[in-house]
Amino acid sequence: MPATAPPARPPDQGFLNGKSHGSYGALLFHPNWKAKRKEILQRDMHRCVHCRSDKDLQVHHRQYHFIASEQQFRLPWEYPGHLLITLCESCHNKGHNKYKVPTITI
Repeated sequence: MPATAPPARPPDQGFLNGKSHGSYGALLFHPNWKAKRKEILQRDMHRCVHCRSDKDLQVHHRQYHFIASEQQFRLPWEYPGHLLITLCESCHNKGHNKYKVPTITI
């Protein structure tokens, strides 16, 4: 997901309140996400797990977690590795067009 510009400082978690992802795109520039993304790309050998392409790779969340007690979504880098997979942009878009990513309330 492209974002317009990286935040000047790590984003405040307050904008993730409610049942939406708020400024989710801005979180993809956070150093913690960059480190988690790098870990998943390395694990998947820098290939789309569906078509094996090495072009335009993205890390996909297989589900989202809404933390009821905090009334916000889990931060993107807080998910365990088994819920993250490497997909090329094409497979990622096809998947989102065909399936809805489940949101689990925890």
